[in-house]
Amino acid sequence: MFRSGFIAIVGLPNVGKSTLLNALIGEKISIVSKRPQTTRNTVTGVVNRPGAQMIFIDTPGIHEARGLLNERMVREALSALKSADAVVYMVEPWKGVTGEDRMIIKNLGRLSCPVALAINKTDAVAKERILPLIAEFSALYPFKDIVPVSALKNDGVDTLAGVIEGVLPEGPRYFSDDAITDVPERVIAAEMIREKVFTFVSQEVPYSTGVVVEGFKEKKGRGVVVIQAAINVEREGQKGIVIGKGGAMLKRIGTAARKDIEALLGAKVFLELFVRVNPGWTRKAGEIREFGH
Repeated sequence: MFRSGFIAIVGLPNVGKSTLLNALIGEKISIVSKRPQTTRNTVTGVVNRPGAQMIFIDTPGIHEARGLLNERMVREALSALKSADAVVYMVEPWKGVTGEDRMIIKNLGRLSCPVALAINKTDAVAKERILPLIAEFSALYPFKDIVPVSALKNDGVDTLAGVIEGVLPEGPRYFSDDAITDVPERVIAAEMIREKVFTFVSQEVPYSTGVVVEGFKEKKGRGVVVIQAAINVEREGQKGIVIGKGGAMLKRIGTAARKDIEALLGAKVFLELFVRVNPGWTRKAGEIREFGH
């Protein structure tokens, strides 16, 4: 029997959902930073096994949303649950069961599909802490399985994939054997640029940033891709911060993003960045849609 299905990865912000997706497929397609609420859109990653095809969906962190952009992020995450064949609920080992966990588990209780619990970042906590945490969560919900993992170190990830494979229904192969995602390369490139803004720019500026790739052209026969991208901010002062003194910050963002994009595309990349002021875009539905959110 060949198994296949869609698996939503859900959890609070910054628990490691994007790191897990990248570890599952062995490629970086979902952006990662130490800041919460980095992921804004669902990102699909395809895992092919001899007897199964698993389509994992990385979702924005579920949180108490303030503002139109954050509200849409949470709606997107909850919407992924409704159409999933299985769910991976991801938590951290630090705090035990929180009120936010209970809220999400209440939503999980409305599902008919199997749910696995992944306790992430176990490499950074004493093993003695894990067993009581498993007991706490087991008392709240009949998880199909509970798997301690370290997505960052790729520990327990294959075990988790095996658990999910075992609960998927019989189904077709939705993607080709060599597919890893259905997200267009230009969209991933835009996200990789935004990731570097989150990595290097301080204060709250990254949360007011949206990136649009306005040009994406491969020079035939030369193995070179030319990309033009606009980093949109809400205020003039933010523009100065992103550009930096003498353009130093923008150059830093571009250099780091270019390396990741080259690894993704397997080609040399010329990346041209500029910064545009787009007042209040995070509060405008049309602008949010334009930026792909």
